Amino acid sequence: MTIKKVLVVDDSPTERYFLTELLTRNGFHVSAAENAEEALIKVRSVEPDLILMDVVMPGQNGFQLTRQISRDPATQHIPIIMCTSKSQQTDRIWGLRQGARDYVTKPVRAEELLGKIAAIG
Repeated sequence: MTIKKVLVVDDSPTERYFLTELLTRNGFHVSAAENAEEALIKVRSVEPDLILMDVVMPGQNGFQLTRQISRDPATQHIPIIMCTSKSQQTDRIWGLRQGARDYVTKPVRAEELLGKIAAIG
């Protein structure tokens, strides 16, 4: 699977900007969403090859959205990397149990994230 289109889901404008810039500089086409509702619309319209998912967001959180996307037959093929400040081992395990392929803690290190994306793609 070649990853070209990435959807960044994060309620922080700073994080969305940082991740969008990093990914764009590395040849990815990036879309962004600031909450779960917007993310679901973009998942269906953009059909991303990968989703970078924050956990702490207003309304539906990233764990809930990951579970919803990974259990829907129309979207379950899209890999998700949790990208969050929640750094406890229990958070990581929970994220993976919800359907995430990998887990990265903030502040995101560019080489770590790009390596994880390469491993999935």
